[in-house]
Parts: sequence; C-alpha cells; structure tokens
Amino acid sequence: MQSDSNFLNKLRRAGMALASCALGLSILATTPAFAQGLMGNMDDDTGVGSINDHEQPINPQGKPTTATEIVDGLQQSPMLQSNSAQLLQNSLAKYQNLASQGGFPKVPASYFKKGDKGGGVAALNTRLYLEGYLRVEGTQGQFATIFTTATQDGLARFQRNHGLAVNGRVDEPTLAELNVPIEKRIATIQANIARLATYGEGLGERYIVVNIPAQQLETVSGGRVYERHNVIVGRPARPTPVVMTPIDTVKFNPYWNAPLSIVRKDILPKLKNGNDYLEKIDMKILEGGPNGPVIDPATLNFNTIVAQNYLFRQEPGPENAMATAKIEFHSPFGIYLHDTPEKPLFNYNNRFFSSGCIRIQNMPQLVNWVLNGQDGYNPDSIANMAKTLERLDVPVQGAPQLRVAYLTAWPAAGGTVAFRNDIYQMDGSGFILGQPMPVGQMSPDGQRFVLKPLPNTPPIDASEADGKGFFGSGSKAPKATTIAKPGVVNISAERATGPAVNSGKANKGLFDWTAYRKQQAAAAAGQTKKLVKKPKAGDPAVKDAAKTDPAKDATKTAIAKKDVKPADSKTASADKTKPVDATVAGAKAKVVKPVDPKAVASAAKPAVKPVTKKPACAAGVTTAACKAAVITAKAVVPADAPANDNVKTP
Repeated sequence: MQSDSNFLNKLRRAGMALASCALGLSILATTPAFAQGLMGNMDDDTGVGSINDHEQPINPQGKPTTATEIVDGLQQSPMLQSNSAQLLQNSLAKYQNLASQGGFPKVPASYFKKGDKGGGVAALNTRLYLEGYLRVEGTQGQFATIFTTATQDGLARFQRNHGLAVNGRVDEPTLAELNVPIEKRIATIQANIARLATYGEGLGERYIVVNIPAQQLETVSGGRVYERHNVIVGRPARPTPVVMTPIDTVKFNPYWNAPLSIVRKDILPKLKNGNDYLEKIDMKILEGGPNGPVIDPATLNFNTIVAQNYLFRQEPGPENAMATAKIEFHSPFGIYLHDTPEKPLFNYNNRFFSSGCIRIQNMPQLVNWVLNGQDGYNPDSIANMAKTLERLDVPVQGAPQLRVAYLTAWPAAGGTVAFRNDIYQMDGSGFILGQPMPVGQMSPDGQRFVLKPLPNTPPIDASEADGKGFFGSGSKAPKATTIAKPGVVNISAERATGPAVNSGKANKGLFDWTAYRKQQAAAAAGQTKKLVKKPKAGDPAVKDAAKTDPAKDATKTAIAKKDVKPADSKTASADKTKPVDATVAGAKAKVVKPVDPKAVASAAKPAVKPVTKKPACAAGVTTAACKAAVITAKAVVPADAPANDNVKTP
C-alpha cells in the first residue's frame, strides 16, 4: 500500500480534476501581474492541487473526523437556521460574562482518560462545565477531581463541536482547543453573528448549507438535518467563494470543457509527439466552440495550433473531472457542486484541495435529495444514469436554497457553540459574502475580499492576439451585478460588457474603478503627449528646423506614429470587453481613432442605484438593532444592467 506522501504527490501530478473552477475564478485577475499574485497557479489545479513556490501545502491530518451519512429521524439541528444569529448573540453574552470572571482555567498537558484523578482532572471538569458540556455536579464533592463517565461524554461533545476525533480522551489536538483563550472565542463569535443573520434570511423549508471551514454539507428539511456530506473545498491560495442562491440544474454525466490555460500548459505539450493522450482521457476537439464540428486530431499541427480557436472537451465517463453529475446554480464566481473521480481524497481530515469548486462525497445521494422524486427520479434511476453515460440536464423544480457559507462559529445543541479554524483568515475583516482573497493577499482596494469578480485581462500570446475563439478575447466578460439591499446575493447568469464601478464612496470589498481608470487615462495621456509633443517657438528644435532634412523628418514622423499604434491597439483590444470610460476614451482618441460619441455618452451617464450595507454587529448589539443599523450609499453601475440583476450585500 502506498504511503500518504506518495499518494498525495501522485495526485499533485494528475491531469485536471478541478481546472474548470479555475476558469470561473480566474475572472478575479485584473492584470497579468495581479493575476499571478492573486490566483497563482490555479489553472493547473488537479486532484490535490498544484502547489507553487508561494503556497504552503495543506496537511491532510489523517482520517476524517466527520462522516457522510443520512441522519434523518435523529432530530439533529443544522449549522444554520433562521434564528441562529440570535442564539449566537445569546452565547456571546455568556462568554463575555465568563471573561469578566477570569475566563477558562488552563488544562495541564496530560493524556487524561476515564478513571484518572487529580488537580488536572479538576481543571478539565471545570473547563467543560463553564462551556456547558458538564453539569455543575461534576465539579463538586468527590466527582470534582475524577474523570468520570460524565466527563468522558462531555469531552466527546466538545470534540464533536470542534471537528476533532471523538475519542473521549484529552489528546494533543483536544488539549489545544481546550486552552484557546476566551478572548479569541469571543472574537470568533462576534465575527459570525452578522454572517448567520445574513445567511439565515429566506432559507425556506428545504435548503443546503455548505460550511467551508467545516468542510461539510448539510441538507435540511423542516428544520432538521436529513443528511451530511464530507466535501472538498478551495485551499487557502484558491478560496471557495460564499454565495446565496437557489439550486438551478442537475447535470448528469456532464462534459468537461478544458480552460484555455489548461489547453496551453498541459494538453498541447502532451500532443506534440502524438494524439494518444486525447484517446486516453476521452477528449474531443471542436472547432470554434461547443456547437462547432468535431475535428480529427490527425489533421491538426499541435506545434502551431491557435488554441483559442478550438474547444477541448472531455466526454462523460469515469475519468471525467466532473464524474457522474454536477449541480449548477447562479454564481458570479463560476463555482458549482460536483462529483469527482478522486474519491480517495475524502479519506483525509483536511480537505482544502480544490480551486474553489465544491466536490461532494456520495454525489448520487445528494442528487436524490435535490430532485426529491421529481420526474420519477430515485436512487436506482440516478445510479443507472451514471452507468449509461447519457448526457442529461434536469432543471430543478421547487429548487432548494443553497448557502455556501463561511462559519467559524455557530450555535450547537445544549446551548454550546461549535468552532472551526479560520482557514482563510477572514474573521475580523467584516467578511460575509463574496470572494475571499488568497491568504496573505489583499484586494486592489485593500480588503481581504471582493463582492464581485474583478475584470479579467489575461496575457495573450502575440500569435493569437487577433483570435476570437471560444476561449479567446472574443468572449464576453461576466456581467457586473447591481448593488441592492443587504443580505442575499441574487446572481444573474446573463453576460454584459464589463464591471460595475464604484461611486468612489467607501464600500468595503469594491474596487474604485473610476479612480483606477482616471489614473490609466492620465498615464495614457502623458505617454501620448510625449510621443506627439510639438516644439514651442524659441525651442532649439525650431531654430534648427531649417537645417533639418525634410525627407528625414517625414521618416521620423512615420516611425513615431508607427511606434504609437501597437500600444494603443493592444489597449483597445483589451478594452473590448469593458464599458468605455469617457476619460480614457478621450485620451486614446488622440492617437488611435475617434470614439463613438454614443458609446462615450452611454458610459459617461451610468445609472445610479441605492446600496445598502449591513455592518457586522458589535459586541452586545442585538440582532434587531443590528438589522436596523443600515448604511446607505450609492453605487454606479452600467446603464444597460438589467433591473433584476442584483446583489444584496452585507
């Protein structure tokens, strides 16, 4: 049997298990340099993920401490409910009161187990009692210093609430959690009250919660958990975005369309010595896009092929990166829930391996819950779909809500609180919704997250600059979403010509594109003036004009004009997918070509829509008061943005 280390190294070298998420999330990059810093080597992500020089590898930490299982009938409360924020607010008051009385006692380092006695056990019993895991009798009289059955049961509940291996003993990971300072617990609780209030809105009778830090998915019916699934989520360098939206479609046996970056970096190099690789992974090449004709690979020269003129599509099957099914929903970040052929990765406790999409253990079971008997689907028919490899898309009727959430604390049974590690380091940043930045990095406006994708301007090889293939520069940029009320992200799948811009007011997580474009315009104008500047009277150049050879002067002028065009034409090409900024367009018009006045007028008169933003609740503020504390601002969005394409931001 191969070692864990060899197994992980093998998976790191695998072809492309989750690279399609890289395509969706790559829209975060704004410039080649920023793209490299923000997304690193995301496009090369595979089973565990390709670890680059700037990324710390994830320690899988042994076997999973959670399970994929149906718990229907056990009356278990979910991680998220409509009243979760209020319950956690109540717990905050308890923790603050404990802090005022000295906090938690320190549990000494010892491998305590049932039957042990002494002062260390007394500290353990008191520690468990203060957080609600042990009755007061366990800290009194003869039981105070004994590791009793009650102590063991309370410790097991503590371990379960912290995502630890449940063994009822004080092992090293358990000791570390027992001795986390109460001040840190208070800060964690405070960071999650506003998140719970937002995620808890509009849940409905049936909903799905994916908690990223817990690496778990819950399906909830009638306020009780029906089933839990272990999941694989984005690693710290490629975080999974947080979204709120209904489920849209179940896709059986989906195709996997290779992103252009994967085609260039991984697929084409393997084809330069033959076409066997395409047959091995069951991939076809289509000319021009998904509706184009299938091309015989033998007719292509893979040393000179313009990759963006073709679609490389992996057919349904056991090796397909999406495996048997995927569940789609509206998201500006291009993520989804899906099956995976890399099943062994679920055997690890830390499953932060993906580029942002969410891989589900036992996907057919989740699909069965989502479809809920629709069109006669049941476990047998779903299993049969996987065997037939039939491509089929099923729009979900009565679609359940989905919350891809970031919760590091939430209320648990018996008045206790469950905690998880802040894997993306978002606590204290005000983060509720959107895309976390990679750990250690900030957005262009200095935040730890963005509320909508940043426009993408990836580098394009010179030989392909004029291409307009399926993955090429002819593709439309994702539609910017409108800022509306706080709370829910209601994302449209439509496309438009560019991003919404900020009004310049402080709006956490939104980049001030107006200021950025003005800076670009100023830089462009300065460059233009330098290239076409006319000498003034009295300038030595004027005095020597008579001495200048007219033929040489004309040649120099032609060369200067020739030198201007490449930079400006490249800029114009890059701007094809963006709304025209009047200032920038004016600067470019001096050198390149006149700008359509209608386009400039349209960009110069953006629609103004109200923005509401829910602040994180301060310590001691009730949920009602928090909801009442709404900050109103304005955001500028493209005039052609549809009225129903809105984002409700915190």
